[in-house]
Amino acid sequence: SDSDACLSTLNLSHPIRSPLIQIQSSILSSESLSFSKMRLSVLDPIPPPLSSTTHRRTTPFPSPEISTPSSNSRRSSLRHSISCKTQNTKAFAVPRRKAMAFIFSSYIFSRVNLHDIAFAQQSVVFREYIDTFDGYSFKYPQSWIQVRGAGADIFFRDPFVLDENLSVEISSPSSSRYKSVEDLGPPQEAGEKVLRQYLTEFMSTRLGVRRESNILSTSSRVADDGKIYYQVEVNIKSYANNNELAVMPQDRVTRLEWDRRYLSVLGVENNQLYELRLQTPEKEFAEEENDIRQVMDSFRVNKVAAG
Repeated sequence: SDSDACLSTLNLSHPIRSPLIQIQSSILSSESLSFSKMRLSVLDPIPPPLSSTTHRRTTPFPSPEISTPSSNSRRSSLRHSISCKTQNTKAFAVPRRKAMAFIFSSYIFSRVNLHDIAFAQQSVVFREYIDTFDGYSFKYPQSWIQVRGAGADIFFRDPFVLDENLSVEISSPSSSRYKSVEDLGPPQEAGEKVLRQYLTEFMSTRLGVRRESNILSTSSRVADDGKIYYQVEVNIKSYANNNELAVMPQDRVTRLEWDRRYLSVLGVENNQLYELRLQTPEKEFAEEENDIRQVMDSFRVNKVAAG
């Protein structure tokens, strides 16, 4: 009829749809969105676990080009793929740096001998002192300096450790007729004589001064020149009161002045007794022992040509 035709024309040309049509359209849109999300969740790649290093290296990176029905899903998948790639790169970076550092350090230490490094740091250059007039020779550290007028035949000292020095004493040729160092008796007896000589030289007239001494070792050896040499080591400590004139005993406190080690090498030639003396603070001896032993082993007495 004309009324129905008019109504139909009115409904088709009117821009506002009926409520029923809007509800159906909304339901269809929701279903389409849910379907898109479902497809996206199915197509999203599962990131590889980061706990296993082996799995990270064998599992390929997910490709960022994934076909999805919508541009939003493509961007979401791309962000996810890039995120997975970044995590894997960070996971690889730390072990790789450690591995390279380990390889580099292993190469360096394989090319260099650690013993040679330690020896180079601790080695000392020695000079040889030869006295052809009196008939003796020895080696001493190159950094040591000679001190003249010290009373001995020759005197050297360390310029940095002033209590560390060496000297040579020679008996008078007119009053001694030594044939061998064994004329002093066995090494222990010779050590006692050396200690008494030291204590006599260090005798003090100060009040409250006390000395403690003991023989650490005595020995004999035959050097490459065929001669016998005695070696003696003693320790001497010097104590003094900080207030010698105090009336009350409790006011006289004893303190340690110095603690030294004295090493002597004895040899006989030209009817004379030669003694190489070395002095060092006891606290420095452990560090300097190797150098001191080299000086002691280098000492030789030589025949002087009759003039």
